[in-house]
Parts: sequence; C-alpha cells; structure tokens
Amino acid sequence: MTLVLALLLCMFLGTHGFNTQHVIEPQPNFDVEKFAGEWYRIGLADESPLFAKFKNQLMVSKGLLVSDANGNVNLTMWSMRPYGCSISVYSYEKTDVSGEFTYFSKRHKITKDITIVETNYTDYSLVLKYKNMDKEYTQVALYGRSSIQRPDLIEKFRSFALSLGFSEEAIVTPADIDPCPIQEPRSTAEFREEKSAQSPNQSVFGTENLSKV
Repeated sequence: MTLVLALLLCMFLGTHGFNTQHVIEPQPNFDVEKFAGEWYRIGLADESPLFAKFKNQLMVSKGLLVSDANGNVNLTMWSMRPYGCSISVYSYEKTDVSGEFTYFSKRHKITKDITIVETNYTDYSLVLKYKNMDKEYTQVALYGRSSIQRPDLIEKFRSFALSLGFSEEAIVTPADIDPCPIQEPRSTAEFREEKSAQSPNQSVFGTENLSKV
C-alpha cells in the first residue's frame, strides 16, 4: 500500500509540479543584434494565482526589443488600458552566458533571470523567465515576428511548457490582438537600419521609461 501511494505521489508531482531537474540552456551562439526588433507575444504559461485570475483577458501584445553597445537590452511592450495606451519598458542586463539576462523585479523585489531558450530570429522565440522554477515567478513566453499563431509554433511552445511541469490550464495562446499601438510591423532589417541612423542618446520610443517590473 505504501508503494502504491508513493507511486501516485510521484505521478501527481510529475504532472502538477515543476521539473526542477530540467537543465535549461540558452540558444547556442545567441546573436542579440539578430534578435532585436519587433516581436508579438503570442503565448504565455504561468502558474501564479494572479495569472489564473486574469488569463482570460490576455491578448496578443506587441513589443520592441533594442540592444545597446554593451549587449544589454530594453523591451518595450504596449498594452491597452481603460485610460489609453500604456507603455512598459523592461531593462535586461547581459550575463556571462550568451542568451541569458537578469533584471530586478520591482513588483516581486527579487532579481530574475531571462533565458532565450530557442529562436530562429525570423519567426519565433521561446523565452523562460526565472529558472529557479517557482510557481509565483516562473513564466514561459512564445514570441513571434508576426501576430499569426502558426500551429507548429504553438505546439512547440505547449510541449516545452508541459515538459517543465506547467499544467494545461496555465498555458494560454490568446486569439485577440491588443490594438495598442496601431502600427504596421516592420522587418527586422528595416528596424536595424533605423536604429543605426540614430545618435547614441536617442530613443526609438520617443519617451522615457514609464515603468519597469
């Protein structure tokens, strides 16, 4: 009887708990310049109670990632709020490992890590936040260069999230697209050309960092 209970417990933990033994490596030979540009967040896996409360309101959101001369990056995300278009800027510092970044979460009061797990630069990227695998802080996101949700990319994202121990209920691929901002996507090449023409102190956002999390 004890053995049966132990097996059931292992099965429960395997399907409802994070896989803390999973070794997560960043994209080999990660190239931050090729990674820069516009991305759409088309999938998110999150086990936190707050996410569970609001996951049905999640929409495909647009972001712009810019790298600096030191290899650090800023990610600007736009979201429509009741008062209008909201801009959030996330500043990530590079680490000694290419494809891994850190930032301080003002919301959770801890330093988190960001790992670019897999990307082909032109279509998609799988991004893991907080490799310590804590249900309150860990997320997996799927980004695409367009808002179109290709079935093969959705399945890749879903399989990766499940392999880490996320439940089916925690994996969301929203169909609705956030209308903010109303801009046409640009190719990565066009973005890099525009970026290279700017002075070092000029921001592509036209505004200061409004918020960091």
